[in-house]
Amino acid sequence: MMMESAGLWMLLAVAVVLLGSGLPAYAVLMGVSALFAAVGLLTGALDYGVLTALPSRIIGLLETDLLQALPLYVFMGALLNRLPLADRLFRCGVALGGTPSVATLGLGALLAPMNGSVGASVAMLSRSVAPKLEARGVPAAESTALVCVASTLGVVIPPSLVLILLGDAMMRAHTEATNVTKEMVRIVNTQDVFRGALAPAGLFLLLSLVVAWWLGRKTRAARGAAEKPSAMEWATAIVSAVFVIGLLAGVAAGYFYAVEAAAMGGTALLLFGLATGGLKGGVFGHVLRDTMAVSGALFALFVAATTFTLLFRAFGTDRLLDAWVKLVPGGATGAAITVLVVFALCAFVLDAFEIVFVIVPIVMPSILTRAPDAVWISVLALLALQASFLVPPSGYAVMMARSQMKQKTAIGPLARALAPYIGAQLVVLVLVVLVPRLAHLAEPPRASAAAPAKLDDDASRKRFNDMLKLPPPE
Repeated sequence: MMMESAGLWMLLAVAVVLLGSGLPAYAVLMGVSALFAAVGLLTGALDYGVLTALPSRIIGLLETDLLQALPLYVFMGALLNRLPLADRLFRCGVALGGTPSVATLGLGALLAPMNGSVGASVAMLSRSVAPKLEARGVPAAESTALVCVASTLGVVIPPSLVLILLGDAMMRAHTEATNVTKEMVRIVNTQDVFRGALAPAGLFLLLSLVVAWWLGRKTRAARGAAEKPSAMEWATAIVSAVFVIGLLAGVAAGYFYAVEAAAMGGTALLLFGLATGGLKGGVFGHVLRDTMAVSGALFALFVAATTFTLLFRAFGTDRLLDAWVKLVPGGATGAAITVLVVFALCAFVLDAFEIVFVIVPIVMPSILTRAPDAVWISVLALLALQASFLVPPSGYAVMMARSQMKQKTAIGPLARALAPYIGAQLVVLVLVVLVPRLAHLAEPPRASAAAPAKLDDDASRKRFNDMLKLPPPE
């Protein structure tokens, strides 16, 4: 029992060191993993042969084609943060007759899925949109709340980087779960997660736009004093909006892959920057440095998380966790609520990428043995992440926005400004929990399948090895 609980002590150590030191997550994960591996080897709790599987495991995971999209999404986020595209889209959105609040959320829905991360979206919106909200008389608390909500739309609107990585992680977790249950079912993939997120994300966006319009009506009169967009800015905004919507719709519908969409988006933004002169004066060099730094940190996080989860399983903590999950009452609904609680708690310490790389491989296989609807569970995990990022004072988006905004706001007014949006998020969460069908509305019709068949041990082991690209046991 003591050895099986070692993985939980590893998780606690990571949380404490992250909060107390401010070190990068990949350094903390790797340091904690190395420390517990050394202790495990010295005490005989670990077999050295288990650790020799780490290089092949890392190489196999890094060969995943979807990871090609990672630096491309980071590149798009770096370009969006440096180019004036967001400014033009915002001004044209307000000029169309929308309130500044509605224009901010519309901009987040367009650009946040291409931005790579919540932090990148916060930086872009704080730099380009927040000053214009202030100029139009939007209070500081409401401006900060709008930046928070708009920046988290990329968590749930496909084909964001978070959705891509979560889809890949859920595919592996679902494979492990089917190896336990021995059921012959279709394994979830990234495209399934994209389609599953469409209806809940659309519902949340609609509710948020209604809230923003209702609360932002008083700023409508101030928009007339703003400078009108030029004809060139209108043309840029229209072409950009059509291109982005077509790109997102094409990926969600399965017409092209996320890697292709990221490459097209990055190329289009690069051409826009060259045509408008926005990449002069060393700006492009800064974009490349930002891209390399963030991509390197994400790949380092990926390697560190793989090392951490290997040790977590080597200690047998996954079996302990599985036993605890089986004690949760309520069947599939109880397992779904467990996902919401775990992800909500983790989001106060970890960002989205750390949760996908570390928590999903640990928690999801056990959850999916109780709740086999992997698409439904994936959507709930995304919604829980987004909601947790918006909860003050320690929600990730809240902390990032408060540090980036020039207009500082206290927690009390910010919490009141965020309350209607968090309420809309909770409405969507409850609906998806009670009506799992909402996560399947965008699925294409499929021929009815026969009842799930059982796999024998050899077939289960072969499927798992194929998914992880590990050599079969001798």
